[in-house]
Amino acid sequence: MVISKPIACSRMYNLSPRIRGLWDALFALVSLRSGVELEIIAHAAPAPLSALWARPDMGAVFMCGYPFSRMPEGLRPAALAAPVSSEAWSLDQPFYASHILVASTGPVNAVADLAAARWGWTVRDSQSGYHAARSYLAGRFAGTMKQSTTVGPLLNPSGIVAALKDGRIDAGAIDAYAFQLLSMHERDAIDGLRILATTDPLPAPLLVAAQTLPADIATALQRSLVTLHETPEGAAALERLGLRRFSSVAPSAYDVLPQRADDADRRLGISW
Repeated sequence: MVISKPIACSRMYNLSPRIRGLWDALFALVSLRSGVELEIIAHAAPAPLSALWARPDMGAVFMCGYPFSRMPEGLRPAALAAPVSSEAWSLDQPFYASHILVASTGPVNAVADLAAARWGWTVRDSQSGYHAARSYLAGRFAGTMKQSTTVGPLLNPSGIVAALKDGRIDAGAIDAYAFQLLSMHERDAIDGLRILATTDPLPAPLLVAAQTLPADIATALQRSLVTLHETPEGAAALERLGLRRFSSVAPSAYDVLPQRADDADRRLGISW
């Protein structure tokens, strides 16, 4: 029995009040179309994401694929859908990547410089802000990197951007979709930074519901999400967020993330 309204939360992509407002509008439309009354919450930083993902009233909450994949299968929340970005790196699939960012006038001028760079990272259970960077480095400098100075946890993309601008770090990886949203709506936030490289496309963060949510409610929310692009108002809401659509995803698609992370740990041979 559902005691309270299911929650919706875009915390992973709440990059500014303006961007959060666009997400809230999209969730309000999903709520209207599905017939499920959602409580839209912020769960603002620095409140831990792990606390959000443990809530039994999740209705449509963004979750990083890495911690999702590390959970025992029987304890994972229900996968509803993942976003498909309009950017080329998405391959028109529910994928994302990470951009390796550096300061435009900083000490890192080429990929070769990254082996000795001061790296910033968000949190260790983040695919985009931690594991993607380590996989990228393992593919280019396996066995040759020395233990370098790192700065973290910087919590989220905004923390990476601030550290780059302050000169506390030379390089950092942020979610390419987060960068897209900043480029669209908060251009000043990334002035003075440039993309040095982009990592491989991998399964994107997904909207999840609690296992305890009744199946008919979860199904209604999923149907509303994956058909949102078929209506003029839905397509407009998606376009304002740089998305083509939401796509259903198989939980097993995320199993590649811990495999790649473990492989990078072995190949790099250094810890952060």
